[in-house]
Amino acid sequence: MTEKCVSIQVSGRVQGVAFRHHTQKTAENLGIKGYVKNMPDGSVYMEACGEESKMELFTDWCSKGPSLARVTNIHINDIPEFQADAFTVRY
Repeated sequence: MTEKCVSIQVSGRVQGVAFRHHTQKTAENLGIKGYVKNMPDGSVYMEACGEESKMELFTDWCSKGPSLARVTNIHINDIPEFQADAFTVRY
């Protein structure tokens, strides 16, 4: 099993639409660890690690988000592997 870790920043209508909550649930369902948080510029930022095939599903989901979101831009970068016990929402 190959682990992949990425940072993801999504912008558009991504705050005030339960994006973080849905991201956490999606990550938990896929067995992905990391965190998600709102940024002062109105975007949502996350760092996530998981099995490569699951990460592909996760990043695909992030490019769309929950039904009320409107993702207009997404930046995905590979990052070094990190340790996390769960996928959390940071405030």
